[in-house]
Amino acid sequence: MQVRHVPAHPYALLALAALFWSGNFVLGRAVSAHIPPIGMAFWRWAGALAVLLPLSYPRLKEQWPLIRRSWKTVIPLGILGIGSFNTLVYIGLHETTATNAILLNSACPAFILAISFALRGQTADSRQCAGIAVSLLGVFTIVCRGSFSSLLSLSFNRGDMWVLAAVICWAFYTILLKRRPEGVHPLAFLCTLVAVGVGCLGPLYAWEISRGARIAADGATIASLLYLALLPSVAAYVFWNQAVGELGANRAGAFLHLMPAFGSLLAVLLLGEAFRYFHLAGIVLILAGVTLAGASPPGRSR
Repeated sequence: MQVRHVPAHPYALLALAALFWSGNFVLGRAVSAHIPPIGMAFWRWAGALAVLLPLSYPRLKEQWPLIRRSWKTVIPLGILGIGSFNTLVYIGLHETTATNAILLNSACPAFILAISFALRGQTADSRQCAGIAVSLLGVFTIVCRGSFSSLLSLSFNRGDMWVLAAVICWAFYTILLKRRPEGVHPLAFLCTLVAVGVGCLGPLYAWEISRGARIAADGATIASLLYLALLPSVAAYVFWNQAVGELGANRAGAFLHLMPAFGSLLAVLLLGEAFRYFHLAGIVLILAGVTLAGASPPGRSR
């Protein structure tokens, strides 16, 4: 079976990736009592590998020499984006509030800009900075429930530190994507990263089992793991990797601010939470900021 390159606009791909990852956060919170964090990450990516391997095997076999020569880039990407990020998020969600986790995750574009500047001297233009600022204001509107004085009551615990570590891992992953080997098919590339991540998670999962953590193998758990394997893992990563390659890390990073907006809508639809005025205000600000940050500068077209 031959899988063609995804013929979609990069902004649409980034929006879909943010939507699928928002579902990952909502579902991760919903099933945290039934699936331990490392087990959730391991089976999510093991399932994704089972899907990717048969689809990408012909290209993987053909392009393996090129992938192998790029091991200094491929292995860190697999560790950061697959083995570390989601595992740290799942661990953090056991000990922190959803508000704090979303706020910290939404700071990722700022980390991308800061790390890009520190490592490469790469800066964002004024349009990107303004867009990030506007969308971050929308994030604060949602997580503070329309009352910015509630920021004063936020406290940070050990779970927040786990989520912060995850956000830093994702920032490095996004920046390092610019060094991925050229000419490698997206599915073959992702399959390689997932294999690296699963290899890293295997010993950690064995350690978690040795400490008595078990997965409740019921219908809801299996359905949850299938969703995690297919949409936030396979589809979202293919979309994100492709879009970052076309737009660059700074412009793509602003689209992570869509996650609180999508997360609020999914919470209303799936968890029965009420839709409030601050959700609408925050979503409008986020969409305006993402549009501003993603737009090409005057006189320049893609």
